[in-house]
Amino acid sequence: MTNRLDATEQAIALIRELKSVHGELMFYQAGGCCEGTQPQCFEKGGFFPRMNDVMIGTIEGAEFWIDRDLFEYWKFSHFTLDVLDGFGPGGFSLETPLGKTFKIHYRLFTENELMDLSPVKLMD
Repeated sequence: MTNRLDATEQAIALIRELKSVHGELMFYQAGGCCEGTQPQCFEKGGFFPRMNDVMIGTIEGAEFWIDRDLFEYWKFSHFTLDVLDGFGPGGFSLETPLGKTFKIHYRLFTENELMDLSPVKLMD
């Protein structure tokens, strides 16, 4: 199976640090407007995905949810979660007080990867 989601070592290290303080985590990437389009990190249950939003995978046990419309746009792309120094548009994200912001790098799946994609989970 081809994973839809991976993370850099820096992102994994930050997730582990956040988990040690906040417990289990989750991510949500909105489709824009008020929330921006960068992934935001919350305590698990701190954000409620909408009906038909899509979970594309997990990183360090944290579910990664995407806005349903954004997923339609990016469904043929691999997501790599990364972290940068600075303040992103997601001011409510748990990494913000640390002067960090999560970011996604996208790349299109190859033809072979598309034939063996891992399934997604839809929010009921």
